[in-house]
Amino acid sequence: MTARIAGQLALVTGASAGIGEAIARRMARDGANLVLWARRSDRLAQLAEEIASTTGANVQTCVVDVRDHEAVVAEADRLMAVTGAPDIVINNAGLAAGMALVQDADVDDWNRMIDTNVKGLLFVTRAFLPAMIARDSGHVVNIGSIAGRQVYPGGSVYCASKYAVQALTEGSNLDVLGTGVRVSGVNPGMVETEFSLVRFGGDAARARAVYEGTHPLQPEDVAEVVSFVLNAPPHINVADVIVLSNSQGSIHHIHRDGG
Repeated sequence: MTARIAGQLALVTGASAGIGEAIARRMARDGANLVLWARRSDRLAQLAEEIASTTGANVQTCVVDVRDHEAVVAEADRLMAVTGAPDIVINNAGLAAGMALVQDADVDDWNRMIDTNVKGLLFVTRAFLPAMIARDSGHVVNIGSIAGRQVYPGGSVYCASKYAVQALTEGSNLDVLGTGVRVSGVNPGMVETEFSLVRFGGDAARARAVYEGTHPLQPEDVAEVVSFVLNAPPHINVADVIVLSNSQGSIHHIHRDGG
């Protein structure tokens, strides 16, 4: 059966790895054409080539740091002048930096998280939402986190940024009420990606320990849920979903084999 999003144009931020990459691959299999934004040009180019050759999707790429408001606006305007607004925008770009207590934390880490996870999401949404509303159709999916519902020691600012994503998703839905635009939130728990490696500054051993003995979600699992959300009938908005593996009951409850 043909997916409802077949033939639509989907933009994915943070598309060069992890959840963003998996979402891009899944949407292409659903028949969507893609615009992929990320900071790593080599990985973007390789991914675009692979997706185009295996699915036949049209894939455009651009090196965009969502923290750079001027760059986001310029590239959004360029894209819309050629294609119009995307049918789908996936706000996936995000990160955690460090795991220090508030009293010990590096302020630069705070800025990276808030600028990417909150302001970057806002910049991208603001760039495309007016055109979606004018067209009376579109779907924005914000990739949040279970950390936007529950806080843990050393994660207060990262969690705060994801609580903000939750509020922005809910608030944006109120702002577009009465239009044909939908805003959805997909909020994963533990997913095995580069997330922990980035958080711990490249400390591979510490990153591996996060997932040791567990059966965490894989990026493709999150992409599966995003596909379900996007392919819901136009009168349905899957406004909010939390996605956990069977190894995780909450942010504080994780089953580890042998534990």
